[in-house]
Amino acid sequence: MKSRFALRIFKPASILGAAVLAFSVSLAQAAEFKILQPLSDKPGAVKKNVLQWGGYYVPSTPDTVRWGHLPNADPRPVLAVPSGSIVTFDTVSHEGILEDQGKDPVKYFGQFGIKPEQVLDDAKALAASSLEHDFIKDGPHIVTGPVEIEGAKAGDVLKVEIIALQPRVPYGVISNRHGKGALPGEFPESEKPDAAANAAHPELYRNVSTYVPIRELGGKWYGVIKGKNGVEARFSLQPFNGTMGVAVNTKDRANSIPPGEYAGNLDINELTVGATLYIPIQIDGGMFYAADPHFAQGDGEVALTAVEGSLRSTFRLTVLKPGDPALPMPLPMKNPFAENKKYWIPIGLNTDLNEAMKDATRQTILFLNHTLGMDRASAMAYASAAVDFQVSQVVDRVKGVNGMIRKQHFAVGPHVKKPGAK
Repeated sequence: MKSRFALRIFKPASILGAAVLAFSVSLAQAAEFKILQPLSDKPGAVKKNVLQWGGYYVPSTPDTVRWGHLPNADPRPVLAVPSGSIVTFDTVSHEGILEDQGKDPVKYFGQFGIKPEQVLDDAKALAASSLEHDFIKDGPHIVTGPVEIEGAKAGDVLKVEIIALQPRVPYGVISNRHGKGALPGEFPESEKPDAAANAAHPELYRNVSTYVPIRELGGKWYGVIKGKNGVEARFSLQPFNGTMGVAVNTKDRANSIPPGEYAGNLDINELTVGATLYIPIQIDGGMFYAADPHFAQGDGEVALTAVEGSLRSTFRLTVLKPGDPALPMPLPMKNPFAENKKYWIPIGLNTDLNEAMKDATRQTILFLNHTLGMDRASAMAYASAAVDFQVSQVVDRVKGVNGMIRKQHFAVGPHVKKPGAK
């Protein structure tokens, strides 16, 4: 019998067009949710009778992930695919398997009524593995990949089209950890961590993690946060991967926390189904990875994390060479660039939020001038009048600010090159 809690994805008329993620269910109980366990323990090609999109599949196993750091100039790809391929990643949330939560997801989620079979097998395996991870020095993220894109060269651009995002479990976690977030030293409102804290004694970290069930209400999915006094907040889900990127051109260990020109932990909540991310490639092969799956995130991500929850994430990966009309910015691109159905999204990044704002403004003017043909003075005036600048996050060492340029403001004519168009 078909589960009433099954997720259904409506296929767009064209995969290259805007896709729609629909949550079509009738009863919001964790017991009836169809848990999306791994399809295989090996990456490789899959048929459409296994995955709707076919293409390729990458699981999260001790052999296909890095914990807390990104692929670098010595990337060791787990799979190689032709440009234009569709690749599905089973991404795993780090929440519930970190040291300050005991590194035992069955026990951790069990305290909220989640049964062992409702915990992902890959999360269990990763928590129990001997994967190297330093809770203090490394990032928290389970980074799946990388996937080599054949023919990609340093200086090219990787076009990442986000085709589908399926929650794998009916729950997520928001964490507020000492010394981190937008208000370090003020939150969490608990004692400082004990020096003896470790996975065997997670309570000594004294961090605060909030369990967030997802519920179906009136045919739409929501996250639910219930305060100790009974006040309940419900908010719509908007799944996305906080981390998507290419290998970092360094021999050093690349921490997974800060984003950069390689993209990585951008935490841009507009990068949901139907959006496209353009990333300047740093090393041959590109080496794409995905991590940090989210169910929902507000601009700023002030606690430290969003609603972290594991996703089955499907992308089309295409290499854009110099001169390709689909390029959104002149080469070499300084920063990643994004777009969705409504907006072009130039991205600003800097450790200083003021400088990130300047960077986003410069990228906005460059796009309006180079790609849409507007003179720089008029571009600056338009940006002030009509572009919204959003703070994507302030918690990842490198801050992010995005310019939100409304596509409806521009008539596409002979002098206007529309990014993503062929």
